[in-house]
Amino acid sequence: METILVAGGAGYIGAHMVYHLIDKGFDVVVADNLSTGFREAVHPNARFYQGDTRDKAFLRALFSKEKIHAVIHMDAYSIVPESVVDPLKYFDNNVGGVISLLEVMKEFRINRIVFSTTAAVYGIPEVGQVQEESAKQPINPYGDSKLMMERIMHWVDQADGIKYVALRYFNAAGAHPNGLIGEAHRNETHLIPNILKVAADGSLKFHMYGDDYQTPDGTNVRDYVHILDLAEAHILALDYMKAGNPSTAFNLGSNHGYSVKEILAATRAVTKMSIPTVIAPRRPGDPDVLVADSTKAREILGWQPQYENINDIIQTAWQWHQNKPNGYQE
Repeated sequence: METILVAGGAGYIGAHMVYHLIDKGFDVVVADNLSTGFREAVHPNARFYQGDTRDKAFLRALFSKEKIHAVIHMDAYSIVPESVVDPLKYFDNNVGGVISLLEVMKEFRINRIVFSTTAAVYGIPEVGQVQEESAKQPINPYGDSKLMMERIMHWVDQADGIKYVALRYFNAAGAHPNGLIGEAHRNETHLIPNILKVAADGSLKFHMYGDDYQTPDGTNVRDYVHILDLAEAHILALDYMKAGNPSTAFNLGSNHGYSVKEILAATRAVTKMSIPTVIAPRRPGDPDVLVADSTKAREILGWQPQYENINDIIQTAWQWHQNKPNGYQE
């Protein structure tokens, strides 16, 4: 049985990753400083270490105690508007953190890492569906920090033989169907949970940030992928590297874009709620359209998403929200 370290395993994506790994028979260690994650989200069968991956002493102590075979890195700040306001926070945590982690992995001769990167590396695409080789021109510090992390891993692979798979997420959404874990942020900025909050509380209004984008209905278009489909891609990436394949990057998306208005309509259909809406100013750093071409992941990794219907994705998120309307803070 392989032991996998999930850095950031108390966060939204990380917690689902840990549950999925354990369901698949892996031994799991979690490292998280709980700055954005929740201790309650960590699977009870995972061994938890509270600490910061920028802290090499913490990492050395962890790697000395645990025999880690591979690392899944999900330990990064990821709020686009915040990155525009406070870019140094993002470069310090995201870029500085991965440098420290790679240095200690090198010391302990751990040579496989699956890395969560983002569609934000592409900036404003020149094509409808972006492929892995499409131009990378980030328009916000979050996307730029992730692109820097990809470049760092490329050169470390060349120099030290640490193999990596960079998984470029489009919009992670949904929740585990067990109802125990789901999307919860102390300051929620993601579209679907914010719409669901309004659906659950009739006194609120959903704020639609901009209706003058260059899209058919004026609202920006994104590609949504279920959180467990993302988790499965990481396991396939571990197998890909274990088989001796070269380092590379894969897009993870549904190959289909939905506008904010379309997501709003789908959420109304799932929840049977009216969801009153107001138009608000655009947020900084938001491109008009981001849709994946994930053919490469489907063909090379054998990735087959199980949640292809946006209503099914929203349904799992709604179930979590009804079970835990205040997230882990209850």
